[in-house]
Amino acid sequence: MGQLSTKVRGRLPNRAFAYVDSRGQRRLPIHDEPHVRNALSRFDQTKFEDGEARERARRKLLTAAKKHGIVPIGFITGQLATERLQGESAGRAGVARNLPTGQVTFLFTDIEDSTGLLRRLGDGYANLLGEVRRVLRRAVRRAGGREVDVRADELFAVFKRPAAALHAALAMQRAVRSRTWPGGVSVRVRMGIHTGRPTLTEGGYVGLAVHLAARICAAGHGDQILVSSATVRAVEASPPSGVGFRGLGDHRLRGLPDPEPLFQLEAPDLPWKFPPPRTAPKVSRPVADGLDSSRRTKHHA
Repeated sequence: MGQLSTKVRGRLPNRAFAYVDSRGQRRLPIHDEPHVRNALSRFDQTKFEDGEARERARRKLLTAAKKHGIVPIGFITGQLATERLQGESAGRAGVARNLPTGQVTFLFTDIEDSTGLLRRLGDGYANLLGEVRRVLRRAVRRAGGREVDVRADELFAVFKRPAAALHAALAMQRAVRSRTWPGGVSVRVRMGIHTGRPTLTEGGYVGLAVHLAARICAAGHGDQILVSSATVRAVEASPPSGVGFRGLGDHRLRGLPDPEPLFQLEAPDLPWKFPPPRTAPKVSRPVADGLDSSRRTKHHA
């Protein structure tokens, strides 16, 4: 693609550029397909006056891409990667917001097959992701939890009371399943819950409890809530009414030395049949840490 001459560039209206700064300097021409593709590749190299200007240019560029029949998967993936890095920074800043210490319960969530949703929805995926986040964050707040970090299609929250984390996870699944999503897509979120005593530093939570909660989430399937034995023990004295824990046996989680008993949180209005957890082969050990992981417990209202 040849570079625009000064004469040709001067004849183009402002709407033919994705970004026009406050001084009238015009960048990222988008008047035809080749220049839209070029703008997509150069977007992250462009300096914007502020975040709002960047977002306006991004929306304008995505609209131009749609007009020319371009599905900018690489561009959107790159933007999500940038957002992931920004989320890490936001997570570190969250430490200053008086996150709970001592024994806490972590909840990790992750959208299953987010890449498939991105391919199907194209630039509409960003809107879907934003709506999913709003649903999950609302459930965290209403259950009394705190958001620790959000990265692309993942959310990390903490609760002082383990029962509150269970209530939040159930509310999330019900809300996600009850909605009609754009393009008729099915949004399925997997969740992992673990109770432990992490260390809270200036950089955020650190310790085995964080890694274990994340690995439990990764082992699940869309619509499924997996829970550690530590959390099951923590709520045994006052279990939430109307829910149960289905023992799934002991499983080796990636990067962790010892097998972990996993349980599936169940409620009458949610799916309960899932493939085995995404872990190494199950360990044959009927009793772990004093908790029979092969049994199924159910609590009624």
